[in-house]
Parts: sequence; C-alpha cells; structure tokens
Amino acid sequence: MKNLFCRVRRRDGLLHLALLVLAAAFSLAHRSLACAAEEGAAGPAVPVSGYEVVASFAHDPQAFTQGLCFDQGLLYEGTGLYGQSTLRRMTIDGRDLEVRTLPAYLFGEGVTVFGDRVIQLTWHSRTGLVWDREKLQFAGSFPYATEGWGITHDGASLIMSDGSAILAFLDPETYARQRTVVVTEAGQQITRLNELEYIKGEIWANIWKEDRIARINPATGQVTGWVDLAGLAAQYAPADEDSVLNGIAYDRDKDRIYVTGKRWSRIFAIRVIKK
Repeated sequence: MKNLFCRVRRRDGLLHLALLVLAAAFSLAHRSLACAAEEGAAGPAVPVSGYEVVASFAHDPQAFTQGLCFDQGLLYEGTGLYGQSTLRRMTIDGRDLEVRTLPAYLFGEGVTVFGDRVIQLTWHSRTGLVWDREKLQFAGSFPYATEGWGITHDGASLIMSDGSAILAFLDPETYARQRTVVVTEAGQQITRLNELEYIKGEIWANIWKEDRIARINPATGQVTGWVDLAGLAAQYAPADEDSVLNGIAYDRDKDRIYVTGKRWSRIFAIRVIKK
C-alpha cells in the first residue's frame, strides 16, 4: 500500500512538472509572437540623412517665409503675418524682385506654381488665391474647408497641408478634394505638417518648430526618411521662437534643393548626404 502511494505521488509530481514546462513554453511563445508583431508594426528604423551646403544666397531677413517654390529659373516666395503678407518672385540671388501685397486681413501661407497659375494659400481665411504666372496678377480664388499651411503638386494633383497629420490631394482645375493620406512614422501620426515640396516622387514637408524635413510616400503617407537640418537652424535662425525652419524649393532643371526659414538672412542650396 505504501509503495502504491509513493508511485501515485511520483506520478502526480511528474504531471505537475510537465504542466509547468508547458505553461512556461506557452508563455515564451506568446511573448515572442507579441514582440514579432510589435516589430512588424513598427517596421525598420526610418533613416535620418544629413546635409551639405553647396551654395548660399542672401534672403530678406524681414520675410516671414510661409511658402517657397522654384519654376523656370525663378524663385517664388509667399510670406505671412497680417498686414505684411506678400507673394514675391525673384532670381535665386534676389535680383528682379517683384512683390504683390495681400489685403491686410489675409495671412499668406504656402505657394506653388501649376502650369500658368501661381497658387497661394491663406491661414485662417480658408481661401486660396490664384495668380496669373506670367504677369503675376490676381486671377481668382477658391475655398477649402481647413486651415491652409503648405502646398505643392505632383503634376496631376495639388497637395496641401493644414497643420495636422493629413495631406489633402485636390483637383487642380476645380480645387475639389480628391483624397487624403495620414502621415505616419512607425504607426504614429506626424502632425504640424507645414511647407511642402514634391521631389522625385516624394513629398518633403517641414514640421512646424522642428529642424528636420520629412520625406513622405504620397501613396501611403508613411515617412520614408528624415533630413536633419539642426546645424543650419542653430547657426542661422534668429533667436525668436517664431523664426523657424520653413521653406523648401526644388529646381528640377538643375536637380537642386533650396531651404530657408522665417526671417532667415540666407537661402541654402543643399545636398542630402549620409549622416
């Protein structure tokens, strides 16, 4: 009887041990699957590039830059602030300057050139301004439902930001919204999207009050890379908190990227390099 009791105890002990081993194995497998799922959701680390200055040009230190673009050898700049907003056109070194002043109740924002039109956003007025490109004369306006921050185009659609994580694609003839994408990095929304430029199939975006530029996949909204311009901002940005990095222009003919900021005294031609 005693031997039988001992055998039962040994059997129960072995069964308990087996159950503990199975529980441990299940817990480890569960944690491994959870970690794999998290890594899959986050994806690989987004690369961060540096920059090299290849040229620099004088820039009006009073210009509160809200929009910048390059077309047919000329730089177009939209400036902001109530009572001071303008649309400007000039050579990259500031010659042959033409200025159009916006009404005092409008706060100018991003600009882009689409065909024979220059399109300029305004901040809170929810009104886009259309200018004749050749004569730089006011040609009309159109409404939109959000704030206006940055604008660019991909040749088929206008693309605008409103300070959120959303980019809206507009019909360039009717200005009706076609679609939107939410900009994310590793599943997290990237907000405060500001000035925009379309460069070689990517949307480049300033992030308000950050010293870096996001490179965005226009189909998915995913950030595919960053360009860190902290060195430029530290050296050339005025001390006040509003004079931040803002302004990206791309010269397609010369494959050259220009950047500047609000009230910065220089515009820089840069080359993106490995950091």
